Amino acid sequence: MQASACPPSARSPSIVRQTFRAAVLLTAALCGVTQALAADPAARWVVPYTAGGGSDLATRIVAQKIAPVMRQNIVVDNKPGGATILAAQDVAKARADGATLLTAGQGTLVLNPALYRKLPYDASRDFTLVTSLVKLPVVLVTSPALPAKTLPQFIAWLKAAQGKASYASVGTGSPHHLSAELMLDRAQASAVHAPYKGTPPALQDVAGGQVDFMMADLSAALPLIRAGRLHAIALPAEQRSAVLPDVPTFAEAGLAGFTAYAWQGVVLPAGTPAASADKLNAAIAAALKDPAVVRQMQELGLEPMGDTRAGFAEFVERERAKWGALIRAHKIVLD
Repeated sequence: MQASACPPSARSPSIVRQTFRAAVLLTAALCGVTQALAADPAARWVVPYTAGGGSDLATRIVAQKIAPVMRQNIVVDNKPGGATILAAQDVAKARADGATLLTAGQGTLVLNPALYRKLPYDASRDFTLVTSLVKLPVVLVTSPALPAKTLPQFIAWLKAAQGKASYASVGTGSPHHLSAELMLDRAQASAVHAPYKGTPPALQDVAGGQVDFMMADLSAALPLIRAGRLHAIALPAEQRSAVLPDVPTFAEAGLAGFTAYAWQGVVLPAGTPAASADKLNAAIAAALKDPAVVRQMQELGLEPMGDTRAGFAEFVERERAKWGALIRAHKIVLD
């Protein structure tokens, strides 16, 4: 069964080529399937990010795996922009026939409703929740020139800086921004936020010492960490990463109660028949347990998730409570 997932060609900075070299090869492989085995109209799986990133690649891996099970071609449609709002609005208005899916995570379902007073979609009413899809771990990184090498040293350095330290993110209200704010809250410290328009320039400036630290996507930061251009201090995770086994978790390093990561799930337009949502949930759950899928994701620094529909709904509500409280406490508003 064909999963049409070929992205348009694009020029990328060298850091992106380094970060996603394996991803490019994987995307090409996913685009190599050429024979359709059913005459059903293609389903459209909308991704609110550019092609080649972790969320996009996780979607493509799963789309290819479930296409034969769903007996339907799946076309991955990248629709970036507007803090995921453009893609969310598109799918919210689509026909509720099971033929339009959305990769939706923290930004779409949790952060945007708390950050924006007005949205062209309702995160609670406009979607049928299907399942969680993938975790995108984050890691606290600094320039190797920064004197602090361990988490206790870093926290002491932060407090000594008296609010003058700076941290990068990929934008105000992004998971990277809010993860850093949550870490600062737990550490009882402060720093100046420096929002960037993308991960590559943010990481480059942290590596160069123009910005002091960042809560960065593990998959994006990994090549620079391995090259010695970034220093990884700790992971806000429950356990260490297989790709960075020597980097401790925050709890191991002395700051308990702090976990944070980006995540993505799958939703359908509201009103989609339960049978269609249940069938999709079962297909994705099986795909996420497949050893080949698990291996592909882990090689990219990603962690497969998966849940029942009810379990995913409960998870989203917990995330809304957690991040909504942080956003309100810091009075972060984007409109």
